[in-house]
Amino acid sequence: MKPPVFEYDAPDELEDALALLAEHGDETRILAGGQSLVPLMNFRLVRPTRLVDLNNVASLAYVEDHGETLRIGAMTRQCVLERTALVSEFCPLAAEALPWIGHPQIRNRGTIGGSIGHADPAAELPSVVCALDARLRVMSSTSERWISANDFFLGFLTTALEPDEMLVEVEIAKKKPRTGASFVEYARRYGDFALGGAAAVVTTSEDGVCTDCRVALLASASTPQRSTAVEAELIGRTIDSDALSEVFALVVDSIEPGGDAHGSSEYRRNLIGRLAVRAVGEARSRSMVTS
Repeated sequence: MKPPVFEYDAPDELEDALALLAEHGDETRILAGGQSLVPLMNFRLVRPTRLVDLNNVASLAYVEDHGETLRIGAMTRQCVLERTALVSEFCPLAAEALPWIGHPQIRNRGTIGGSIGHADPAAELPSVVCALDARLRVMSSTSERWISANDFFLGFLTTALEPDEMLVEVEIAKKKPRTGASFVEYARRYGDFALGGAAAVVTTSEDGVCTDCRVALLASASTPQRSTAVEAELIGRTIDSDALSEVFALVVDSIEPGGDAHGSSEYRRNLIGRLAVRAVGEARSRSMVTS
């Protein structure tokens, strides 16, 4: 199928893109990498009357070291992040998650802002930014604000962005000493949508006690979901086999993923529970060998 007729703009400057959003509002969709939006348009699941293509806005593509944080422009390609040493060194969770996104051709076009803005709860980057407590900078033609990643996702494919706002930057704190991270997911075939997954970040003291823990789950709800029950249970204790058994029980009891032809709700619940155990265990082990 082909999309309905729409107007098309390809501004060179961010200010011009924001002005178009201010003028046309709800009628407009942002085109970043197009890996999610274009298929939705072709199936006529979304019908924008205008597209604002950001691919000429070079000022939105960057990875910058800001001391204690990394700042990443919304139009930075996923393949660039995958190959960037700053990301591998200071944000290993994102580096581990990026190869799971589709196929290399997808990552060559897909952008960090496009994936986060699409807000698919089975996608990798939305859960990663939740687990990392990232901050998202959004702008309109008249204002600017920061939103916590954990407040950004409101529902299925729905975010806190206003019609005239655009996600322009992601800010991620660099990993702390003695911190390990792990990202795991399961799909029927390489490149398919995840049936479930988990992202974990664990910080431990020298005697092995968990001092900080963040766990986010993929495909467990209508939005990327932080497992706050798991986090509260693990902080202040040693993550041993008993603790990991409790991780499984807490995850399984707290989620109700939908079922489909690829797996029932019960299957997905148990799958996500097992993946959460694996992610937390790997993150704990890595925290003990990282400085």
